[in-house]
Amino acid sequence: MMRQTPATSDLPQRGSGILAHITSLPSPYGIGDLGFPSHTFLEFLSRAGQGYWQFLPTGPGSPVFDNSPYMSSSAFAGSPLLISPDLLLKEGLIQETSLASTPAFSEYNVDFQKVAAFKGRLLQEAFTNFSPDLQKFTDFKINTPWLDDYTLFMALKEEFHNQGWFDWPAEIATRNPETLTALRTKHHERIEYYAFEQFEFFRQWQLLQIKAKKENIKLIGDIPIYVGWDSVDVWANQEIFTLDPQSLRPTHVAGVPPDYFSKTGQRWGNPLYRWQTRDQDVEKKLTDWWIERFRAVLQMVDTARIDHFRGFESYWSIPEEEETAIQGEWLKGPGKLFFDKIFSALGPLDIIAEDLGIITPEVTDLRRSLGFPGMKVLQFAFDDNPDNSFLPHNFTSPNYVVYTGTHDNDTTVGWFLSDHLSPSLKQRIKKIANQQDDNHSAIHRDLIYLAMSSIGRLTIFPLQDILGFGSDCRMNSPGTREGNWTWRCAPRFLTDSVSSWLRDETMLFGRCPRKPLNSGKS
Repeated sequence: MMRQTPATSDLPQRGSGILAHITSLPSPYGIGDLGFPSHTFLEFLSRAGQGYWQFLPTGPGSPVFDNSPYMSSSAFAGSPLLISPDLLLKEGLIQETSLASTPAFSEYNVDFQKVAAFKGRLLQEAFTNFSPDLQKFTDFKINTPWLDDYTLFMALKEEFHNQGWFDWPAEIATRNPETLTALRTKHHERIEYYAFEQFEFFRQWQLLQIKAKKENIKLIGDIPIYVGWDSVDVWANQEIFTLDPQSLRPTHVAGVPPDYFSKTGQRWGNPLYRWQTRDQDVEKKLTDWWIERFRAVLQMVDTARIDHFRGFESYWSIPEEEETAIQGEWLKGPGKLFFDKIFSALGPLDIIAEDLGIITPEVTDLRRSLGFPGMKVLQFAFDDNPDNSFLPHNFTSPNYVVYTGTHDNDTTVGWFLSDHLSPSLKQRIKKIANQQDDNHSAIHRDLIYLAMSSIGRLTIFPLQDILGFGSDCRMNSPGTREGNWTWRCAPRFLTDSVSSWLRDETMLFGRCPRKPLNSGKS
């Protein structure tokens, strides 16, 4: 019988956490990773009285899409760039001399090309030295249903020099079974290498989960609603996407109409799902694919944020030939019936719904009927409308996660010091935060205080806002194609004084996590 009751969230009555992508963490290897950078950050979170760590999607990125975590080659695989060299060394898979020749990396930005070359060399060495516990490795391959398609896809990307799958020879692009069988034999060695990468990623991820549990930190992951066209997900599941069966090009693509971020909207370019199909086999395959996607993510994290949740109620469909997102139309999404099927298969889902942008009463009704917390972003709270729903004193329910900003916003300091806000509005913001001073450089702490004091169940702050950094530390500027996703935090900024201040604020408003009963501490 299909589950009809709303899902219940496991979020606390009052809690707090930090948004920092794993790539942004301090590390000597040019990029944050799953080893000591993540473990050390979990310890910082614990000292700071935080109970949650939120990060962006962890799948493999591509230089074609500016290494955006929202345009991955796989919705299921982990990025090899997040694999820790230190843990490879600890396993005996690489030599100390290999790390002695680590290139000089910037503390402040990720050079993805340079990091990929360095990590690729280390991972190849590790694979050469890999003498697996055959049972564990075999079990991993058997119990990871997406792995066969992913490893073959990656081997073929090598063979065709990173060409899009839709431009491969027709018998490969359309997945002729005999051709694929022959290719698996031909590329056996590279397929095993890519399986090793994923085996190692998820082995290190399990260590991260153990450390998070020890530090009493919950992990919040991210589910982008759409996947990239040049991804294994689309190649292996062509019938569930809006593709022309002859050209294999999308007929319609995803995006959003003109909004706060862009006057021409955002044309993301992802193929849309065939939510409008009347083919029951396609509908079932689409639902089954989503079930496995939710299952995989929620095995990795405690809570998942659905990016662009509103697309499940209605989604913006843009004809593929359009250069901007202006000429699109809203089409009906799968709605509550879809989630009832997911609940029936998986039980309650611990989900945060990203309900930003053009949100209609129907979207709000869907979110509430599912019991998912929504999002409130304080940077959106301040305009000339006293009834603005993002103002904390206008919150009508605690069932929200309150942010100063997200990865798509400017930092709070950068936002406040920009010319987009008038002097009178800046004064009003300070007054709402109960601050009469002219210390504009402290605006990040003013908004953190405002969020902490709200009735929202959970507060999440970008690490840049915790540290009071400016626009040069922004993670992403929607609508731009280059220069995003590279920000890194140098280790000297994560000080005891910062963690002490944040812990005091968190305790003041009753948001510190309770110690688990089995911690052995009174």
